[in-house]
Amino acid sequence: MDQNFLHARIIHIKDAAEKSAAATNFLKYIRITTDLVFPRRCPFCDGYAEFGQLLCTTCRKKEKELLIKEPWCMKCGKPIREEKEEYCLACRTGRHLFTRGRSLYEYREFAPSIYRFKYEDRREYAEYFGKQIARYLGPEIRAWKPDVLIPVPLHERKLSERGFNQAELLAVSMGKALNIPVLPRAIMRVSDTLPQKYLDPAERHKNLQNAFKIGISSVKSKKAVLVDDVYTTGSTIDACAEVLLRSGAADGYFVTLATGKGI
Repeated sequence: MDQNFLHARIIHIKDAAEKSAAATNFLKYIRITTDLVFPRRCPFCDGYAEFGQLLCTTCRKKEKELLIKEPWCMKCGKPIREEKEEYCLACRTGRHLFTRGRSLYEYREFAPSIYRFKYEDRREYAEYFGKQIARYLGPEIRAWKPDVLIPVPLHERKLSERGFNQAELLAVSMGKALNIPVLPRAIMRVSDTLPQKYLDPAERHKNLQNAFKIGISSVKSKKAVLVDDVYTTGSTIDACAEVLLRSGAADGYFVTLATGKGI
């Protein structure tokens, strides 16, 4: 039995037993036993974390160095060079449908962690990432006064291949830390599109046309925060925000783990 499977089982048991106070000590015991038998992997370097910790000692010391620091774009949250500028070049010259967004880390420094999270089944990273988003971006997220968190969906084929939606795991972890409900089926991905990373900005926009539709949950008059792993040009977030706004949502914000640099 590998660590990822066991962690997934713990999460399932925890959700089922959450309403029972008597289960608290039992769940703590399972967590301690799991960490002893299968030590957690550090989300930054993938080394083993110390018992009871989510990061290794080395990465715990330099964790704050990886956070995006001011100045950042007041629209999309990308780090920018000039403090006198409110917006990055893309947001000054283009139009986005989302209201505002923030990201926690700069993608270039954080890319290996995201790759392992998505493609090497390091789904246990989500607990730490969600807590860090809540810790550092929580005050701003709360200032938006959101009603719900909505993960950017995967197409059924990709979800079946990967076994999980990293955006949904992030949203659930964030939701627990911030006490904000999560609507994992509010948006559905109906087109199995090409990976965005291989396309230029114009192709990204075209690739996502009619790729999403509203799901089973009502978003009418709600302020929603979209959750995803990476923000690049904003095409995916804009496509999801368009679906939300057409369905009567009041606002569409976003939060991602990482983003590239603005100009």
